[in-house]
Amino acid sequence: MSSEFQKPPTLSEAASQYLALLSGAQQRESQQEVNRFVRWLGSTRSLDRLFSHEVSTFAGTLGTSTANPLKKLEPVKAFLAWAKKEGFTETNLGTSLRPAKSRLRDAPKVRKAEPDERALLTQDGYQQLGEELENLRAERPRMAETLRLAREDKDFRENAPLDAARDQQAHMEARIRELESLVKRADVLGDGASESVRSQIGSTVVVRELDTGDELRFTLVHPREVNLAQGKLSIASPLGKAMLERAAGENIQVDAPAGVQHYRIQRVEPRS
Repeated sequence: MSSEFQKPPTLSEAASQYLALLSGAQQRESQQEVNRFVRWLGSTRSLDRLFSHEVSTFAGTLGTSTANPLKKLEPVKAFLAWAKKEGFTETNLGTSLRPAKSRLRDAPKVRKAEPDERALLTQDGYQQLGEELENLRAERPRMAETLRLAREDKDFRENAPLDAARDQQAHMEARIRELESLVKRADVLGDGASESVRSQIGSTVVVRELDTGDELRFTLVHPREVNLAQGKLSIASPLGKAMLERAAGENIQVDAPAGVQHYRIQRVEPRS
């Protein structure tokens, strides 16, 4: 164990030591995600008292729509690998960090919506879903050709390409049905939508994390529009739920592995 500490360091202490070892560019690239990881698990937690199942929950904060989730996790995985090398942990806890499964065989079945269930979407989100739907429909001929070629292999005992093509087609058709249903049920927020000083779907909300002073900015969106890399936060997430129907000056709290996290609504920017 590093001689700098007489006892196992806290997450905050270890993160500070690790980041100080990085070059300027590496430090800038790693600091945000490493610090977010520290806040999620608890800055005062002793590094040798972390458990893999707790560490794995951090990957879930990225959401399945985050662009390049593996890349977003790399700084934290590098930090945890370093912690193992320094002897702060018995195992490399970074191996527990995996983005949400996207394998075709593991894709969840689409929940059938009630006939009168509406989906409130922003104009941007509605347009993106429509474009995705059209792109998937255009893929059908190519997918059919891929299946035809895979079937030409008569050795069905180990025809992995055929199995993969069937899985891909099933996943694609399920996604098409899901998008068709969502677009059909969509209520789109137009430019003329009434504004409110309280947050709602489509609002941009700036919050301050009271424990750290960090200021965060999110746009509240339908779960299908989530993209944390762009600051789009699902109204179904713990933080998103807590931020709904709130006004500037109100305090909110969210449960996390580190305990309850406290935020203050700094301002609400009505949807445009």
